[in-house]
Amino acid sequence: MQQLLGVDEPDVGHLLDDMVHRDGAPIFAARYCRPRIEPEICCRLARPLSGPGVTVEDVLAATEAVAPAMEIVDSRIRDWRITLVDTVADNACAAGLVCGSWVPLEYAPDLAAVTVDLMIDGECAASGSGKEVLGHPAAAVAWLANTLAAFGTAPEAGHVVLPGAMTTAPFVGAGQRIEARFGTLGSVSVTFV
Repeated sequence: MQQLLGVDEPDVGHLLDDMVHRDGAPIFAARYCRPRIEPEICCRLARPLSGPGVTVEDVLAATEAVAPAMEIVDSRIRDWRITLVDTVADNACAAGLVCGSWVPLEYAPDLAAVTVDLMIDGECAASGSGKEVLGHPAAAVAWLANTLAAFGTAPEAGHVVLPGAMTTAPFVGAGQRIEARFGTLGSVSVTFV
């Protein structure tokens, strides 16, 4: 995604309760401007992560569970001609979350080794792995904790964190069924209506 958007660092947005959708639920495409979909490994924290100095190991120790997920990203900037400044102003393009079943971290596979196939209407649109997310999804969560420390805040216990896209983010729209298959971690799907 950094290559797609021409940025050299992650950014941060917020997920609100009304942005979270059930696995398999239909979602109204008209709710969005020009949505894209990103397969991600969602993390739920058991305790706070206060930076600076948070490591991958700290993140894994603080993570209660992970889940296969898809982030719906959207931009109000015409034709997605956005810069990092635009994504910050637009809540990091965060528009929604479709979350699969939670797996306690001790039963989850190595997150960096998890692969994903992003299927749109039964065809593979993109493939990737956890290594695409700063080398390990927990590295992105550590980046978040360390970055937020400069502002005197931190991810808290119970927070759900999306560490970043494992593939490019194709556009999606009405009439399409999207499924992300994460191997032994499970799958998650959504239909846009």
